[in-house]
Amino acid sequence: MINVERLAWDVLDVLHTGEIARLDALVSEDFADHGAPPWVPRGRAAYGATLRWLHDTLKIRYEVHEIVAKEDMVAIRATAHGVHDTDHLGFPATGKPYAMPTMHLYRERDGLLVEHWGVRDELSVLWQVGALTPPAPPAIDGILTA
Repeated sequence: MINVERLAWDVLDVLHTGEIARLDALVSEDFADHGAPPWVPRGRAAYGATLRWLHDTLKIRYEVHEIVAKEDMVAIRATAHGVHDTDHLGFPATGKPYAMPTMHLYRERDGLLVEHWGVRDELSVLWQVGALTPPAPPAIDGILTA
């Protein structure tokens, strides 16, 4: 296992255990989380606050399906599992579980992770917890019918 892959696994462990102080040995002080909302500042402290919120409030658990590392980059395909038990999405908690497909890419420099990009299927979460009604599939000749 190359270093960037080990670092990514360790960050997932930090998320799952809530041991945010361990980030000091894993991510750079000026860490850039390109997958965070635009109002979240850069830096290790902000990334730690994000992971703390995901652990404490959303109780997210990642199921890793694939991880591929090469040189200074690692890609992760995973499903984030949670239960909608807060009103953080702007509507009352439903108590419904969800499984959100995700993709992550980390870059390492000088033994620390320095960047993260994340893509999440948040729309599917809104459908799963009942905040939105999924659209009916379109009729496609010979394939689907409405």
